[in-house]
Amino acid sequence: MKLGPVSLESTPQKARAGAIVLALVVGAYYWLAHLGSAPPKAPPAVAVNIASVTRGDVPVNLEGLGTVQAFYTVTVTARVDGRIDKVAFREGQDVKKGTLLVQIDPRPYQAALDGALAMRAKDQALLANAMVDMKRYEELAPEDLASKQTVDTQRALIAQLIAQVKSDDAAIASARTNLDYTSITSPIDGRTGIRLVDPGNNVHATDTTGMVVVTQLEPISIVFSLPEEDFTQLSAALARGTVTAAALSRDDKEVLDEGTVALIDNQIDQTTGTIRVKATLPNKQRRLWPGEFVNVRVQTQMRRQVLTVPAVAVQRGPEGLFTYTVQADSTVAATPVTASEPVGDVVVVEQGLAAGQQVVTSNFYRLQPGAHIRPNTAANAGLPAGTAAPAGAPAQTRTPKLGRTGGSAAEPAP
Repeated sequence: MKLGPVSLESTPQKARAGAIVLALVVGAYYWLAHLGSAPPKAPPAVAVNIASVTRGDVPVNLEGLGTVQAFYTVTVTARVDGRIDKVAFREGQDVKKGTLLVQIDPRPYQAALDGALAMRAKDQALLANAMVDMKRYEELAPEDLASKQTVDTQRALIAQLIAQVKSDDAAIASARTNLDYTSITSPIDGRTGIRLVDPGNNVHATDTTGMVVVTQLEPISIVFSLPEEDFTQLSAALARGTVTAAALSRDDKEVLDEGTVALIDNQIDQTTGTIRVKATLPNKQRRLWPGEFVNVRVQTQMRRQVLTVPAVAVQRGPEGLFTYTVQADSTVAATPVTASEPVGDVVVVEQGLAAGQQVVTSNFYRLQPGAHIRPNTAANAGLPAGTAAPAGAPAQTRTPKLGRTGGSAAEPAP
């Protein structure tokens, strides 16, 4: 077999190329081995809002939607027939009880009263004459100058005239009452509405439309509804004493007036599963008006010096309720808690936390036990974001239950 010529010049070049490749492979191996032994880089701290566990008084409130109603409403109507001589009120005028509203022509009723008075005077004169005759007959009877029948007849006549005078007195009272009805006055303290009649028109006692409506605004009433499951709580509060009720604006940001619960209706509405409650408010500032819709907040009790956290801090996990508490090394731990249902934007904590501890109120989806955190300085400037409401802060909304109600002592609302 014939072999071709061998190039001795290419052998050193191939050897050098192989050495370079080997050096690169060894270097890459050592570099990768060194990289794998380096400690992993820690994840960045999670920015969160922080609030403190505080101790204070927390009111327990019930809330419902109500309608403002006038304390008294009177439709003023005529009691006698006649022509209207004068309308003595202005529309929208505040009137006192007894203030003249409408004057009906009194002349026919004055004439009837004068006739009744004259009739009584006539019958009284006849009675006086009959009594004088009776005295004469009684003096003549012992001498048989007047018969017994005459005396008896005269006695009957006197009784008849006495009855007639009493009838005249009743007719006078009726005529005087009808005359008084011609001056129509306000039966209550209140405010007049729109005028429904004008001077010169004839009115009748059978008219049902009325002449004006007078409503009493001070005090005023609110009728509102609550779920039937609140009946026991509200009834127990009323049994302890006075229960306060506040009328709120529709956005719950302003208290319009405060008063007391007057009563719970005597039956539950089965179609809606609600109870009707009536509250009375002084309405001195006239901020409530009949027909207005308002939110009503009823304070049933006051929980004294209980631990509270913001409602957003309490989370629900597979094993129940918990909060992320801040540790000394700026990490968080999942702390099981027992809490009652929220009261407004705070939750009363029965077990699991102590006053002064700090809890996380945001970014829960990025947290797990042991995660590093840093306070969100913008949200936590001044008071921590979501800090529990101060003692006595009113509940603003009805929120769903988180868990069982704890056994912390509760006192009636003052």
